[in-house]
Amino acid sequence: MSNKHRGEIDAVLDGVPHTLCLTLGALAELETAFGDSDMIALAERFQTGRLSARDITRIIGAGLRGAGHPIDDGTVAQMRAPDGAAGFVAIVAQLLAATFGGPAAGAVAGAIVGAAVNASASKPARTVPEPPPLRASAEEPPAPFPGPRR
Repeated sequence: MSNKHRGEIDAVLDGVPHTLCLTLGALAELETAFGDSDMIALAERFQTGRLSARDITRIIGAGLRGAGHPIDDGTVAQMRAPDGAAGFVAIVAQLLAATFGGPAAGAVAGAIVGAAVNASASKPARTVPEPPPLRASAEEPPAPFPGPRR
């Protein structure tokens, strides 16, 4: 079980509960991976809410390693989270909020989640075609099924 006072969170990955924590070592790892010069630059990067799948993989991997799980980013990239990509975004938002704390953390987490929600809302919804109406009699020919709309 995680200790919120230590910046730890709980997350389920591949159906297994894990603790994640961005320790100073994990943050230093992220600074190097992202090419940021310091933690302020790293926090500013997160505040944009624009994170790639690779960024999310790195953050979750660093959080797992910070909590003592010997796992590489390639393995993290193959993992599954409840709710798919949205689940990974939620894990990162919780981890950043737990790490940076205070009101700024809410802005960071909100920017990430808000960006993900806005991105998914901008995609057109898939439409499911209506099935053909039931025939009134056996003598009436069936209505053609229009197929999926694109």
